[in-house]
Amino acid sequence: MKKILLLNGPNLNLLGVREKNIYGDQNFVSFFEELKDEFPDVDLSYFQANSEGAIIDEIHRVGFEWDGIVLNAGAYTHTSIAIADAIAAVTTPVIEVHISNVHQREEFRHHSYLSAQCKGVILGFGLNSYRLGILSLMLS
Repeated sequence: MKKILLLNGPNLNLLGVREKNIYGDQNFVSFFEELKDEFPDVDLSYFQANSEGAIIDEIHRVGFEWDGIVLNAGAYTHTSIAIADAIAAVTTPVIEVHISNVHQREEFRHHSYLSAQCKGVILGFGLNSYRLGILSLMLS
């Protein structure tokens, strides 16, 4: 059974209540329960942190033994060389995901420090971006 971590960064604990026009109205915990039902042959875990260090610690914790990480680093995508370095340091493949199409948003969101270290990037499909990230890791 594959072990995959869904790792969310800052402010994603507010899904379902913040900026519904961008992020939708479903909270992530209920969505995660749907994913566990949809992928019974995958050991899915979920972790969310608003602090950069906690995200890095979680990447380190699973990054040499698990089968994949689906990462939405939120705003840290556009600012964190430290998270990029953590991804580069581990052997577990990381799929970068975004709920919105960041290229349709503010220009500062067009650049990711993480993408070059990730196996792939999925964006703009709402919460389905996570589902697609899981599927891509299952196929590898």
